[in-house]
Amino acid sequence: MSKKPGPPNGKHFVDKHKVQLIKRVSNIAPILDELQDNEVINQEQYDKIRALSTSQDRMRELYSGPLKASSACKDIFYRILLANEKFLVEDLSKK
Repeated sequence: MSKKPGPPNGKHFVDKHKVQLIKRVSNIAPILDELQDNEVINQEQYDKIRALSTSQDRMRELYSGPLKASSACKDIFYRILLANEKFLVEDLSKK
């Protein structure tokens, strides 16, 4: 899968599949760990997101903050998703 996740050919994968990612990403803890490690989120954001009760709420919080910041953040998030939710990413890539 060598296809780039973002523009110029349209919407970034992370934006295009926002609703499905919010619904279907379940194992968010390692994703948050890697986002923090890659400096996409800081300790305060990490703690705030971890405190939310559902994975859907955690994903919504990611979308309302860090994933709005830049294409680079979305690219990092995409790579982390590919590593942690490979089958979900592959399923969504077919749509």
